[in-house]
Amino acid sequence: MTKDRSQAITRSKWFLPSFSLVLGLVVLAVSWLGGHPGSGAISFAVLAVFGLLVLAAGRSETIRGLRGDGRDERFAQIDLQATAFAGLTLIVAMIVAWLVATARGQSGSPYDWLLAIGGLAYALAVAWFRWRG
Repeated sequence: MTKDRSQAITRSKWFLPSFSLVLGLVVLAVSWLGGHPGSGAISFAVLAVFGLLVLAAGRSETIRGLRGDGRDERFAQIDLQATAFAGLTLIVAMIVAWLVATARGQSGSPYDWLLAIGGLAYALAVAWFRWRG
């Protein structure tokens, strides 16, 4: 029952715009605390505009799929492939950043920690899904 309710919430057309607005407020607050209220306001504006665009472009199949209220098996597969591509892109970027930092004589941190966490998460996920399936 809880799973059905959480899926209903995340598949609502209001979830992604609301999440964008809340995230914008969090970024604004954190930036303000860090002494950079101007960049926090810009970040808030970008996230708020993104949320409004996602809400307003409801007729687009792609936007509805991103929002969650237009999901089907085909879009679930597209989402899985896009997530894998984004993850691979981030891993390659972190490897390159670690190599550049190391070549400059720096410690390579925090890229080494992020790469270790990513590698461990991947290994645990493979083991988990292998065990379950």
